Amino acid sequence: MPPLILHPFSDSNGPNKLVESSRASMMLQGLLPNNEFSVDELDRKLLDGRYCEIRMLYYVGKDLLRWIEQCMDLVAREETLRQRNVKEQSFANLLVEDPPEAVKTKLRKWGVADYRAIFSRALGLNSIFGEVPVRTDLATEFTRNYYRYADQLYACYLSLSPHAQIHSSEFEFDLFASGEYSRMLEKEWGASADAE
Repeated sequence: MPPLILHPFSDSNGPNKLVESSRASMMLQGLLPNNEFSVDELDRKLLDGRYCEIRMLYYVGKDLLRWIEQCMDLVAREETLRQRNVKEQSFANLLVEDPPEAVKTKLRKWGVADYRAIFSRALGLNSIFGEVPVRTDLATEFTRNYYRYADQLYACYLSLSPHAQIHSSEFEFDLFASGEYSRMLEKEWGASADAE
C-alpha cells in the first residue's frame, strides 16, 4: 500500500488558540476558576479554538483523502479487490478502525491520543467542504459543536456505498510526516546516485 503522508498544519497561533479554547471551555463549565474573563470573552476564545480545530482537521482530511485515492488506484488495477467490493469507504474504515500497529505506534509517539476521532472527523468535514471553510461562513452553533456534526458526516460517508471490510493484516502501510518522508527519499536517491 502507498504510505500515508501527513503534512504539517502551519498556523503559528494554532497551539495557543487550542490551549486558550480548552481553558475557556473548562471555565465556562465551572471546572476552572474564572476571575478575569467575561462569559462573552470565554465564548470567543472557545470558538476561536474550535475554528482552529476545524481548519486542522480539514487539512488532515485532505491528506487522508489523497491516500485513499492512491489506494483506489491500486484497486482499479487489481481485479480481486474490485470483486471483493473494496471501495473508498473500505480504506476510510481501515484508517479509523484498524490501522497497522506501526501506524498506531507512530501516532502515539507523536502524541495523538485519539486518532479514531481525528481521522473520522477529518474525513467527515472533507465530505462537505471543498476548501477550508472561512470562519464567517460557518454558523456559530456549527463551530461550537462541529465535532458532533463531523461524527455524523463520517457515519453518512461510510453508509453512502456498500463496501468490503478490510483489515491491516492484509493491507499494510506506513505513516510519515511530510518532512520525514522527504528526507527518506533524499537518502534513497543519494544512495542510488552513489551506486551508479
